[in-house]
Amino acid sequence: MGAARTRVTEGRRGLPLLVLGLWVVLLAVAGPFAARLADVQHNRATDYLPASADSTQVAKLQDRLPGGESTELVLVYHRAGGLTAADRTTAGRQVATIAHRHTLSTAPRGIPSADGTTLMYPVSSNEPGTDEKRRDAFVDDVRQVAHGPGGLTVEAGGPAALATDASGVYASLGGPLLYTTVAVVAILLILIYRSPLLWLVPLVVAGIGDFLARAAAYGLNQAFGTTVSGQSAGIMTILVFGAGTDYALLLVSRYREELRRHERPYDAMRAALRGCGPAVLASSGTVAAGLLCLLAADLNSSRGMGPLGTVGVLCALAAMLTLLPAVLVLLGRRVFWPLVPAHGSTPTARRSLFAAMGSSAGRRPLTVLASGAVLLGALALGVLNLPGSLKQLDAFVDRPDSVTAMETVARAYPERSAQPIEILTPAGRADTTLAAVKGTRGVVSAVAGRTGDRWTEITVTASAPPQSAAETATIKALRHRLPGSYVGGPSAQQLDLEDTDARDRLVVVPIVLLSVLLILIVLLRSLVAPLILVAAVVAVWGAALGVGGLVFGPLFGFHGTDPGLGLLSFVFLVALGVDYGIFLMHRMREESLRGAEPAAAALTALRTTGGVIASAGLVLAATFAVLTNMGLVPLVELGFVIAVGVLLDTFLVRTYLVTSASVALGRRVWWPGRLSKAPSAGRERVPEPVA
Repeated sequence: MGAARTRVTEGRRGLPLLVLGLWVVLLAVAGPFAARLADVQHNRATDYLPASADSTQVAKLQDRLPGGESTELVLVYHRAGGLTAADRTTAGRQVATIAHRHTLSTAPRGIPSADGTTLMYPVSSNEPGTDEKRRDAFVDDVRQVAHGPGGLTVEAGGPAALATDASGVYASLGGPLLYTTVAVVAILLILIYRSPLLWLVPLVVAGIGDFLARAAAYGLNQAFGTTVSGQSAGIMTILVFGAGTDYALLLVSRYREELRRHERPYDAMRAALRGCGPAVLASSGTVAAGLLCLLAADLNSSRGMGPLGTVGVLCALAAMLTLLPAVLVLLGRRVFWPLVPAHGSTPTARRSLFAAMGSSAGRRPLTVLASGAVLLGALALGVLNLPGSLKQLDAFVDRPDSVTAMETVARAYPERSAQPIEILTPAGRADTTLAAVKGTRGVVSAVAGRTGDRWTEITVTASAPPQSAAETATIKALRHRLPGSYVGGPSAQQLDLEDTDARDRLVVVPIVLLSVLLILIVLLRSLVAPLILVAAVVAVWGAALGVGGLVFGPLFGFHGTDPGLGLLSFVFLVALGVDYGIFLMHRMREESLRGAEPAAAALTALRTTGGVIASAGLVLAATFAVLTNMGLVPLVELGFVIAVGVLLDTFLVRTYLVTSASVALGRRVWWPGRLSKAPSAGRERVPEPVA
C-alpha cells in the first residue's frame, strides 16, 4: 500500500517535471529560429501594398531593372531670408561629396525655387538595392554629409528618407515594445495577485510563449513565404502577452479555488484544467479563426498579420495550458504567499462589485439594455468626426526631418511635386507611352529612364502636391490612358492602399462574422445567445471607432485615419471580445444545466466570472495601449481603438448589456436548444464549472 502511494506521489511530481523538461528541449530547438525572425522582417512597400495593385507591380518590376530598386532622396537647402552665394557653394560641395562617396544613378542637378529661398537636389542611387539596412545606411550617410552652417537648413526628404525614418520607428517595436509590454503586464499582475512571487510565473511563461511564437513565425516565413513586417511582429508580441495573461488569470483563479477543495496541488490543477480548459480552448480557437480570416485580404500587411496573430495566440495557449500548470504544481501552495489558500478553508466573504452590477441589471433589464444601446449608439456617432485618409507625411507622431523637408518643398515649389510618379511600360511602347504621359493634364515633366527585362521606367513629375486631390486625379488619368502599363510611386501606393482596404472590408468582415457565429453556435448549442454576443462586439467596435473620432483630431492632433484601421480593429475586437463572451455565456449555460432559473443563472455567471474577466480585460487593454506610445500614427490609432473597445466590452457590454439581455429573454436565450424548453428538458450531464 505504501509502495503504491509512493508511485502515485512520484507520478504526480514526475509529470510536471516531464512537461518542464519537454519545454526546455523545445526552447533549445526553437532558439536559433526565434533569433532569425528579425532577419526576415521587412518594411518595404511591397510588404504592405495590395498584391494585385499597379503600384505593387511597379515595385516588383523595378527590382528587375538594371541596378535593381532605386533609392530616391531629395536634399533641401533652405534659408528663410533667401539663399546666399555661400549657401549655394556649400550645397554644391556637399552634393559633390555625396556623389563621390556613393554610386548615383544620375548627376544631381539643383532646382532653385522661384522665391530664392530653397534649392532642391533630387538624389537617386541603385547602390542599396532592396536591402533595407543598406538603404538606411545610405540615407544616414547623406544626412551626415549634408548639414547647414549659420542659419542654413539642410534636410533630406523623399521616399527613401521617409522609409528610413519609418524603419527607425519599426525598430522600436522590438526591444522597447517588448520591455514596455512586460512592465505594464507586471504592474497589473502585482496589483491583481498581491503576491511577491505569483505575478512573476505567468509573466515568465508568457515571455517563453513569445519566444516560441517568434520561432514559429520564422518557420511560417520560410515554409510559406508569410509576410513578416514590423507591425505584424509587434502585434504578435502584444497578443502573446495579452491573451496569454488572460488565460493565466482564468487558470490561476480556478486553481486557487480548487486548492481549497483538494489537498494536493496536482489534483487541484487537474480539476482546474478540467473546469476552465474547455472554455479557454474554445475562446482561443475563436480568436485564431477570426485572425485567420485575414488571409482573405488582398492587402499584404493584413494578410500576413493573420497567420502571425494566430501563431501568437496558439503559442500563448500552449504555454498557459502546459508549462504554467507544471510550474505552479512544482512550486506548490507557497507560490500564493502571503494569501495562501489552505485546504478546507473558505474564501473571505466580500461584497462583490459585479454582484451589485448584476443585481441592477436584473431588476430592470430592458431599461438597462436600452440605456446601454443608446450610449453605444451615441459614441458610434463619433465615427462621423474621423479625419480623412492619413497622408504619408502625417503618419509620424513626432515629425522627422524627412517630413519637414517635404513640407518645405511643398511651400517653395507650389508649381510641382517633389514626389515622383513611377510608370513601367513595355519597352516596345516606351516612346508612345512617353508622349501620352506628357500630354496628360497635371503632368509637368516625364523622363524615360532604365530599360530591362522588356520594361522601361518613366519618371513623372506632377504639378500638384503629393496625395492631393489634383495629384490623385492625375494618377487615375494616367492609368486610364495607359492600358498595359503600370502606374506606381508613393502617392499611387497610398491610393491603392485605400482602394484595397475598402475591398478587404467588404470581403473579410462577413467572413469573420460568419466564422465566429458558427463557432459560438456549436459551442453554446444555441442561435440566440451567439447572435447577442456577435451583435454586442459589433456595437463595441462602432463605439470604439466613434471614441477615436472624438479624440484623434481634437485631442491628439492627427490629420488623418489609417485606411486599415477599420478592418484590423474590427477583426481584433470581434475575436477578442467574443473571447470574454464565451467565458460568461459558458458559465451561464452551466448554471442553467444545474437547474438555475435564467435570471439566477445570468447573475451567478456574472458574479463568479466578473472579477476574472475584468482583470483580463484590463491586462489586454493595457497591452494594446502600449502601441499608443509608438511613433507612428497608424499604430497609435489601432492601439487606442482596441484598448477602448476592450474596456467598453469588459465593463459595459459583458457586465450590463449581455447580462440584461439574458435576463430579459429568459430561456429563449438558448433557443432552439434543449435549454430553451421546459426545465426538465434541459437536463444534461453537468460539466465542471468555469471560474
